[in-house]
Amino acid sequence: MVKLLLRAGMVAPSADDERPWHFIVVNDRVQRKKITGVHPSAHMVDEAPGVILVCGDLSLQKAQGFWIQDCSAATENILIEAHFQGLGAVWLGIYPVEGRIEGFRRIFNLPDNVIPFSLVVFGFPKENKEPANRYDVSRIHYDCW
Repeated sequence: MVKLLLRAGMVAPSADDERPWHFIVVNDRVQRKKITGVHPSAHMVDEAPGVILVCGDLSLQKAQGFWIQDCSAATENILIEAHFQGLGAVWLGIYPVEGRIEGFRRIFNLPDNVIPFSLVVFGFPKENKEPANRYDVSRIHYDCW
């Protein structure tokens, strides 16, 4: 399953096909415990079957600054694949919160050119919820504002 999630992340669209991402699969329980100390919403990391850290590599950029969109697309693809596999998954944001970035840099010994972007935590859902209805016609515009 993890390989399928990673494959999904790696087929995400990317500016100039630069694919500036790296993924860290976090299995080690000590590493996971450290995550809960730097991310206030990561309480489920200790018990979750799977954790993937999505990072952007600035040295792989061709289109300056688009690593953010590229890593967002990779993260979203992982979430979609998790759902397709019958898993529950959540996206925990790291970038652009400086304290989180520095905390993840320390935990995972990331090189200077690699920025921790998001954490995807996944597992088997205890319940199946209906999707929230967030359709909001007031947010739709045609041809102009």
